[in-house]
Amino acid sequence: MAREVKLTKSGYERLVAELEQERARLQDATRILQELMESSDDYDDSGLEDAKREKARIEARIDSLTDTLSRAQIMEEEGTKVSVVTLGAVVNLKSKQGDHMEVQVVAPAEASVLERPMKISDESPLGKALLGQKVGARVMLETPKGKKEFKIESIRH
Repeated sequence: MAREVKLTKSGYERLVAELEQERARLQDATRILQELMESSDDYDDSGLEDAKREKARIEARIDSLTDTLSRAQIMEEEGTKVSVVTLGAVVNLKSKQGDHMEVQVVAPAEASVLERPMKISDESPLGKALLGQKVGARVMLETPKGKKEFKIESIRH
């Protein structure tokens, strides 16, 4: 049996929206490919090959999203304080330098550094370091610029 993917409600909705966008892009890519095939006398045409590759890439992304969504289990998001960091938890961190950062620990399929709070994978170094920790705990993270220490200020779901 396929492994379930735990997603937050907002993460699930984002993936559904992305799937719809990819399906629309597939229709456009298919239309462009048909037009190129009808107008091209030479099948070695690089534009035709590029269009075929793009269509295949979109189809692969659709397959991946469909698979992820078919195995999705939506986690409850309560907005309540919790005692330890678990999947779906929103964690407020403070670095030794006084920088504040808010992250949500999520499954890899949902990870995105462009959202607020930043959604980090539970399989990432920071995600692994945070899981199971309590408020007040200090976690060390190896970064390209050296070790960085964070203190957990608060945890909520």
